[in-house]
Amino acid sequence: MSTRPGRAAGRARHNEGVTTTSANSGRSTARAGGTGAGRRRTKGSPALASERREHLVRLAAELFAKKGFQATTVRNIAEEAGILSGSLYHHFDSKESIVDEILSGYFDELTASSRAVVERGGEPREVLSALVRICFDALEPHRAAVTVLQNDWNYLRDMPRFGYLGKAENEVEQLWLAEIERGRQAGIFRADINARLTYRMIRDTIGVTVRWFQPGGSFDAGDLADHYLKVLFDGICVH
Repeated sequence: MSTRPGRAAGRARHNEGVTTTSANSGRSTARAGGTGAGRRRTKGSPALASERREHLVRLAAELFAKKGFQATTVRNIAEEAGILSGSLYHHFDSKESIVDEILSGYFDELTASSRAVVERGGEPREVLSALVRICFDALEPHRAAVTVLQNDWNYLRDMPRFGYLGKAENEVEQLWLAEIERGRQAGIFRADINARLTYRMIRDTIGVTVRWFQPGGSFDAGDLADHYLKVLFDGICVH
């Protein structure tokens, strides 16, 4: 293979092109349109490239959620997409770049939603309930990100490019701690609870739900949040 670099690269480019046009159901039209069709395809290439990139991220996310980030290879992702590994490198330089996009998108949304809830204000119990719902609502659209954080946090946090994970997690934690402390001071939450320990127990018990939660099953994310909040605030004992 190393003696034919030009041919291998040609196969990669050809394979990528077939996959893309096939996915957009435009192969026969593009080929029949001659020069004009070629100009249209070139003109729209940035959008098509973006679409391909998003498609690859979705496929990789499913594999990360199913197999785990460390166990998933670039070849696995390429095979799932029906392309050669070399074609994948046209869009991402590594699988770390893909998971970077998945995790940064998750934390951008999580921090923005959490900030908005806190800024909106309300009673501490009301705000804390909303923060809990944000976490449960993320289980389906951000399943891969939550799974990767559950399984590969210790591996990723030691890599310089993922330094933002700790900062983002800390920002969200501070929002929670402030609300728990506000509830303690107001006499709404028990005075003898440790705010940081409480937050981390809540965070981890919600996060591990991703391992058994099945979207489309008997319970949706809202149902899980409702039940969780009953147990969190009222316990399981009859009062």
